[in-house]
Amino acid sequence: MCDRVHLVGSIGLDSVEDVFRTVGQTLGRRLRRVPDGEPGGRRLWVSFQYPVLRSNPYLRPDPSGAVRKTSGFPLLCLAKEATPGEIRFGELGYAREARASYFDFCAARDRGELPGNVRFQVCLPTPMGVIYAFCTARDLLSIEVAYEAAMIREVEAICRAIPHEDLCIQWDFCHELIILDGQPQDMFPLINTSRENIMARIARICSPIPAAVELGFHLCYGDFGAKHFVEPIDTAKLVEVANALAQSVPHKIAYIHMPVPISRADDAYFTPLSHLALSSETEIYLGVVHAADGADGARKRIAAASKYVPRFGIACECGIARARKIDIVNRLLRIHAEVANEPAP
Repeated sequence: MCDRVHLVGSIGLDSVEDVFRTVGQTLGRRLRRVPDGEPGGRRLWVSFQYPVLRSNPYLRPDPSGAVRKTSGFPLLCLAKEATPGEIRFGELGYAREARASYFDFCAARDRGELPGNVRFQVCLPTPMGVIYAFCTARDLLSIEVAYEAAMIREVEAICRAIPHEDLCIQWDFCHELIILDGQPQDMFPLINTSRENIMARIARICSPIPAAVELGFHLCYGDFGAKHFVEPIDTAKLVEVANALAQSVPHKIAYIHMPVPISRADDAYFTPLSHLALSSETEIYLGVVHAADGADGARKRIAAASKYVPRFGIACECGIARARKIDIVNRLLRIHAEVANEPAP
């Protein structure tokens, strides 16, 4: 039995207050960190940023009519008279959302609905995760430079607004992982996508995070329609990426989360975990919880993983909002509670 639970980000309840109250009551001291559940537009992850991009005067829908394969959103390119060096983004919305939710977090903690030592977890998409989803290949790099600068300002604003001892920042590492996995895919362009280029990006966006703020990574194969874009063959690529992050990011990594498909409780999937080369202070969370086979299925996956990684916490594969109704969300939270022991006070 495990005693640690990680909530990846989105939680499909009606409000931030509902999220803090429900997860606190259901999971209690199993939680080290709590996200606000990403309500509203953030429920659809990077789609929250599409209006930000679309309203930018330096961008326009691509005249070719190209659209995003999954959502159908028109891909964006440089506006007719815009030059790459003048692109600029203002507020992206993440810092403003985090400040508001932190007030709710403090209120819930003061009421005793959350453990006193839990941190407020702010989940952010990487700039590459946003721009490679919604912009045309020919203008990607110019747009990404400006967007990355704006995301760094968001991180700085979050860290100014929230006490460092209360804060955890999680980067959602999805499109990069799908590219680095190497399986055939036609969703994301392969421009400046070597492991070295990707890790350099991550080091830059982690650079403004103060040492006292926790840093975590959610390694993700996508969750569109509650399904992965591609299924991991095993944990080998996840291990390679986790080890590369540990080598590339100077900030201490508090945790790394990895998905586990529902069909995988076999040694072949988990064997590569024995090659993890992380600090002893970095927690591992495995996405062993699935609604379809409940606590029994989670325990089978835990038993298989335990042969190759000595200690880990449990989670779902990804967030639990997209394509999931409230009854499924509550079921998933109860499965976590059933599988994981609550630590003593």
